[in-house]
Amino acid sequence: MPTVLRLGRLRVVIYPNDHRPAHVHVVGNGCEAVFDLHCPNGPSELRENYGFNIRALTRIKADLVAKLSALCGAWESIHGEP
Repeated sequence: MPTVLRLGRLRVVIYPNDHRPAHVHVVGNGCEAVFDLHCPNGPSELRENYGFNIRALTRIKADLVAKLSALCGAWESIHGEP
């Protein structure tokens, strides 16, 4: 599971054998959330949440939006077109 970005203690990962649509898993602190990227223009959207509070999710989403281009590029390099 390639880590494509770090957000403090959190890892943003794209699984090589994962499915479309383009999305990332944010993992850390015993929690996980999945965000659809909506490449190439975003914005990212929360799809699943396992344990993060709303404050953490808001911060994570803002960080993902700021890095959307790089995340879409990472998805494309692993899976092809988003």
